[in-house]
Amino acid sequence: MSAVTLFDRKAGTTPAGLPRKPAWIRVKAPTSEAYHATRRLVRAKKLHTVCEEAACPNIGECWQQRHATVMILGEICTRACAFCNVKTGVPGPVDAGEPERLAELVLATGLAHVVITSVDRDDLPDGGASQFVRCIEAIRRAAPSTTIEVLTPDFLRKPGAVEAVVAARPDVYNHNLETVPRLYRTVRPGARYFHSLRLLQKVKELDPTIFTKSGIMVGLGEEKREVLQVMDDLRAAEVDFLTIGQYLQPTPRHHPVVRFVEPAEFESYATIGRAKGFLLVASSPLTRSSYHAGADFARLVAARLAALAAAPA
Repeated sequence: MSAVTLFDRKAGTTPAGLPRKPAWIRVKAPTSEAYHATRRLVRAKKLHTVCEEAACPNIGECWQQRHATVMILGEICTRACAFCNVKTGVPGPVDAGEPERLAELVLATGLAHVVITSVDRDDLPDGGASQFVRCIEAIRRAAPSTTIEVLTPDFLRKPGAVEAVVAARPDVYNHNLETVPRLYRTVRPGARYFHSLRLLQKVKELDPTIFTKSGIMVGLGEEKREVLQVMDDLRAAEVDFLTIGQYLQPTPRHHPVVRFVEPAEFESYATIGRAKGFLLVASSPLTRSSYHAGADFARLVAARLAALAAAPA
């Protein structure tokens, strides 16, 4: 009998055939006027958000505060990761007006910190790196005090792509490992674990002042020792910030949830991660890459200053 079968019997399933969530991860459907105002603004600027496309459980809370993670380069991804709810197919052409509309959205929402991510664009010679650069430049012109975080694809087989984005000097460079290396073949088949690690290491080599960040999901079938090894790998690449959150299965055709990790285990990961030397660890069932990103950036800056002050002269 499989672990998934045992899990389903214990936790039950929803009418859609998905495992029923435990109480600690359930969130209310968004209803606030501020949420709807953010939704209207995103629509008016003809932008896509990973909040919607990936069915993020925190969308109500974040959009109520007018925090939306914009997903550039369209809404269709060239890959088909087993955990992701973003559409897969043949993307359209790059939207030349997207960077300016993104900058207008930042101004309209008054964001102090903005997160920019994208679909994978393996069809483009640079993987979409130049569009990231144009977005960073447009925001710098329109809102120079806004800090910028990018969450990029792996730019696999796209020479010069990482270098171009780093040269644009985002304040935070995020690239998620997503899971432990053993599960890449089934969870993230189009990616390569050590390539993603090398990308994060390269960012630090190119510009040590840029904060680096990466995240994983748990509940996919990984073992605790594998999570700890990922932590060690990330610290070897000098990554500053680690996020760990619960995987939630978007539809029955996606990778199953093997288990719901209890809050105490997330707290344990946070404690271990800090002991291993990360400047910041966000670890909870509802943690996502850009959840509380603005507040976390302020905490990152404070942690770096504290570390520098404590360093031997």
